Amino acid sequence: MFKKILCPIDLSDVSPKMAPFIIEMATKHEAEVHLLFVVRVLEHFTALYVPDLSISKLEQEMIAGAEKRLEEFTAENFSSLPTVKASVVLGDASEEIVNYVNKEKMDLVIVGTHGRKGLEKVFFGSVAEKVVKTCPVPVLSINPYREREA
Repeated sequence: MFKKILCPIDLSDVSPKMAPFIIEMATKHEAEVHLLFVVRVLEHFTALYVPDLSISKLEQEMIAGAEKRLEEFTAENFSSLPTVKASVVLGDASEEIVNYVNKEKMDLVIVGTHGRKGLEKVFFGSVAEKVVKTCPVPVLSINPYREREA
C-alpha cells in the first residue's frame, strides 16, 4: 500500500532512534524510503545588519554540511534497505516536507516527535504537529523515546 515513504530527519539524537521504525515499515511494504533534511532559512537575520552575502554563504555551507552528514547517517542506519534517497532542501521545515510529499508523490510520512512541552514548544514549535495538520497523505507520528510494552 505504501510504496514511497518520506522520513524527515533532523540529524538530532532522535534520528537514529527512528531508523528501526522506518526500516520495519519500508520492509513490510517493500517501499522506497526518502530521507529529507531541511536547512532553516536565515533571511530573518537580515534585519540585524548582517550582509545578505554572508547569510547566503552560510546557508550554502549549512546545506553542504547537511548533505555530507545525511549521507553518513544514511550509510550508518539504512544500508539494509535496497532503495533510500536522501535530500537536503532550504526553507521552513513543515512547508518543505509537505512540498516534498506533493512533488515526489509520497504515500506516507513517518515523523518523529521530540516531546517538547511548555515554553520549549512555544519557542521551537512542533514540525510534526504542523505536518500532521497540513499533509495530504497519512502521517505516522512516532515518539522514539517511548519504550514498547511487552
